[in-house]
Amino acid sequence: MPEAYRELFRGSEEVVTSQAGWEPGSLNLAQGFSMRFRTPLVHGDVTRLLIDLGEDGDARWSQFTNKLPDATRAKVADRHERPYRLVLNQRIAEDLRRHDALLHVMVHTAPSSEGLILLETPPGAVLAERFAAAWRAKLAAAEVDVRQVSGVAAMALAASLGKTYPPERYAQVRLAVAQSYFLEGRPWRWETMKKFLLDSLAQVGAEVAVLSDPAAPSTDPC
Repeated sequence: MPEAYRELFRGSEEVVTSQAGWEPGSLNLAQGFSMRFRTPLVHGDVTRLLIDLGEDGDARWSQFTNKLPDATRAKVADRHERPYRLVLNQRIAEDLRRHDALLHVMVHTAPSSEGLILLETPPGAVLAERFAAAWRAKLAAAEVDVRQVSGVAAMALAASLGKTYPPERYAQVRLAVAQSYFLEGRPWRWETMKKFLLDSLAQVGAEVAVLSDPAAPSTDPC
């Protein structure tokens, strides 16, 4: 929470620290992907109660910020949203220039469904579905509670990326991991599950690359 905007949230600390404000463990997990696959991490730097970087227009603003003056909101967007989206698009474009295919893992954690791992792909995302199916199979073989859901309507940013880059080369998978792993060590210790997610995705990347017959895809967490 930037110091300049903390007064907006005074007295609402419980909301800021709730699921509405952040996702415990998501940055830690994304950093793990970044280190494992030696790829720079692109992530937001403020609570989404200030600005939701995954949305567009008025949907970006919370009950705390939707009444801020237009000039103030424009300043927030210029400082936090635009650099984030610029870097993200630059990374994707550069990786697609250097590789035949790109797997973009959008990392999240969720408070519900203890122990659940959810893999979601947008409509018509054939390559993404192939990655998600192979990853689900690896996780399920280890008796992880994992579900794959295809054709999920994405948030504004994810939908825009899906339209900008060719689905046969750009595979977008939304990973949502139950927060019970991070907060309570259930049903697996967090570090154990994190390592398994990283190792299993590395195996999947190699296998899908062989099946698709391109150079090994780049794997980029967000």
